[in-house]
Amino acid sequence: MIRNPKELVSEKRILKIIMIIRGEKVILDSDLAELYGVETRRLNEQVRRNIKKFPEDFMFRLTKEEFENLKSQFATSSSGWGGRRKLPLVFTEHGALQVANVLNSERANKMSVFIVRAFVRLREMALTNEKLSHKMYELERRVSDHDEILIDLIREIRKLIDAPKPRERKRAIGFILSGKGET
Repeated sequence: MIRNPKELVSEKRILKIIMIIRGEKVILDSDLAELYGVETRRLNEQVRRNIKKFPEDFMFRLTKEEFENLKSQFATSSSGWGGRRKLPLVFTEHGALQVANVLNSERANKMSVFIVRAFVRLREMALTNEKLSHKMYELERRVSDHDEILIDLIREIRKLIDAPKPRERKRAIGFILSGKGET
């Protein structure tokens, strides 16, 4: 839990707890509860009471395999994870905002702004990476096109350098008389 409930968490910290599961950027229920300054069971209780506000694209429950994979990634045993009777819920950006609405606490409302900003930042970073990747592809393509042109140019220059030089005809000194009219 956050020691000082009035203390807000930095965007950098929020970015660290956002994970990609099933191709979605999500936050675990326990991490979201910590950010909002409530116990995980209280957060999940409010979600259950307002379940109609949480469609599949806002929230989903992890499978046993996903949960085991998560535990192994963080190398945790009972500390922080122990005692869970149910598999954790994870919330997308919209789900995290909806949780703040159903919790209806001042801290949750303030933190939801930071969480949304963190998700937006992730989208911007992904877009930047996509643009950068596209530019690198274009550069590679252009360089390879130029490479072919340069290779052709070097071949033509080599042909000129290595081409056999035309034999120089020796010039005769004096006059050459044709066979006609010789006396």
